[in-house]
Amino acid sequence: MYLLLLALAPAVILMIYVYFRDKYEKEPIGLILKGIVLGAIFIFPVGLIENYISQFGVGLEKIPKAAYDGFIVAGATEEAFKYLAVFILIWRNRNFNEKFDGIVYAVSVSLGFAIIENLFYVFSHNSLQVGMLRAFTAVPGHAVFGIAMGFYLGLARFSKTERFKWMLLAFVVPWLLHGIYDFMLMSGHPVLLLAFFPFLYYLYRNGLKRMKELNEDSIFNPINIDFSAHPEDENKQQSS
Repeated sequence: MYLLLLALAPAVILMIYVYFRDKYEKEPIGLILKGIVLGAIFIFPVGLIENYISQFGVGLEKIPKAAYDGFIVAGATEEAFKYLAVFILIWRNRNFNEKFDGIVYAVSVSLGFAIIENLFYVFSHNSLQVGMLRAFTAVPGHAVFGIAMGFYLGLARFSKTERFKWMLLAFVVPWLLHGIYDFMLMSGHPVLLLAFFPFLYYLYRNGLKRMKELNEDSIFNPINIDFSAHPEDENKQQSS
């Protein structure tokens, strides 16, 4: 029971925190739960793909293998599926009516993914120590990757001229952050391991900054939805 609570609690606490940081208009709980479930489901095809492509890194030296596993096997695969899940969940949904909403839903998907991953690690090691370590590193890490993804998706959703750029960054930035995170840990290099903690601090601080930036935008520019880009959303809004 303690292991189960330890595996679940970090994700629940982080999701509640992000939910209440949405100062202007709270998102539907049901849709957030769908995001969590979708992220949890997507971890299974991710696991199959990671197992398959990891074989191509066999035989590499330690540092190149850490880079391959960090940036390609884990980073690219996991963030691509999260991106797909978030897009399916809310891109055309009328509840996506302010930029901060992108963060809420991307974090919900990321934490759904993190919950299953955390359950696997904590119970496979049967260790409170592993659970405590991941509560302050891996789970918040997934949340921050989600914040980065949602930040740029929020910009993309309401941009008339730079939508492609923001949509591209919504994948590239969390992918690179995830890749660097895993590469540092997988390398086993003393310098990179030492640099991991300042990098972790940067991730947390940057995530809080991104949330504050979009929160202020939502407060001072409420319901700034761009119906011209998605006329079907306007029809839904008028009929509601």
